[in-house]
Amino acid sequence: MKHLLYFIAVALLLAACHTSEENYKAAYDKAKERTRENMGANTYDMVQAEKMRPTVVIDGDSVRLLRAYCNVVDDKAANTKKFSVVVAEFDQLINARSYRDRLKQNEGFPSYVLYTNRDKKYCVVAQAYDTKEEAARFIRNISQHMKMKVLVPRPYILQRL
Repeated sequence: MKHLLYFIAVALLLAACHTSEENYKAAYDKAKERTRENMGANTYDMVQAEKMRPTVVIDGDSVRLLRAYCNVVDDKAANTKKFSVVVAEFDQLINARSYRDRLKQNEGFPSYVLYTNRDKKYCVVAQAYDTKEEAARFIRNISQHMKMKVLVPRPYILQRL
């Protein structure tokens, strides 16, 4: 009987300590605030503005075009194209794969995940193209092509080097 009570107490304790999405988001937001505090508000704002800066004009539109060495995480490099439209970035691979799976399932995109050596991020690619002009056209009309929420402040083109 004593062992049964001990087992029930341990089971209840373990059940009460599971991680929830709210707990994870709260911890993430707290860590992000600490980064902002350590960096200083002005420096943080300048870094964010630099991330958003349009870098190239394609067909009359300002489009962010980043060039980086990337590793294809979950597909063969031969199946990917040079210009990728990035719609989400993650620090953890499991989150990137989850978003990629939802893109494939809900939107029907041939999505895949790239790991950028420059930013150390997992980038989720919605579509990829052989030319930057095609990619820019997709970004221009992204709200017509994609109903899911884009998880970067502004979708951009990632050119694999």
